[in-house]
Amino acid sequence: MQLQQELLAKAYAAFNARDIDSVLVLMHTHVQWANGMEGGYVSGCEAVRDYWTRQWSLIDPHVEPLEFQPIEDGLIAVKVHQVVHDLDGNLIHEQIVHHVYTIENALIRQMDIQQP
Repeated sequence: MQLQQELLAKAYAAFNARDIDSVLVLMHTHVQWANGMEGGYVSGCEAVRDYWTRQWSLIDPHVEPLEFQPIEDGLIAVKVHQVVHDLDGNLIHEQIVHHVYTIENALIRQMDIQQP
């Protein structure tokens, strides 16, 4: 659990710093990443890069992990405080969401979004 928590804490910090490369090295090559804007998933590291680049050209999201909870072997749920601003700094929304990760071989294999 400690290694998974450290992995995910690094990923959140790099995401918030807009350091895509530092997050992508923590992901499985064939990662499945929930597309919170349009639904469905993006598949693979380059698709995640494209998704985030597009997302950050439209909005300014910040996600702060509040709590890590193991679900079962390889799965971990993260309670997240999500704050989204438009590019002028105006608050769009603020909410608590749950991200559920599948960890495989010490890499992020999948991320799902669940409303609490």
